[in-house]
Amino acid sequence: MDTLNSKKVTRRSFLKGAALLASIAVVPAAITSKDASAAAKATQAAMQYQDHPKGKLECSNCIQYIPGKTAKAKGTCKVVEGAISPQGYCLAYAPKA
Repeated sequence: MDTLNSKKVTRRSFLKGAALLASIAVVPAAITSKDASAAAKATQAAMQYQDHPKGKLECSNCIQYIPGKTAKAKGTCKVVEGAISPQGYCLAYAPKA
């Protein structure tokens, strides 16, 4: 019993331990949220993506499209995974206002 009573916890060691526990809790949450956002995108096949437009409807005119470095470079999409052609089309097409 004397060894339990002889160990005193200082405020500094308590705060260090609390900070360590808090950081351990944050890391899995950060990893999970990153994986969840990637999993939220649909596959190109599921959205019937094609590299050519459907009439005047093309990805470069869609609100979901995120352009590449140049006007002709492939970009990305907020809804569909993978590289997306600016002249492409899919079921998620929504015209820019």
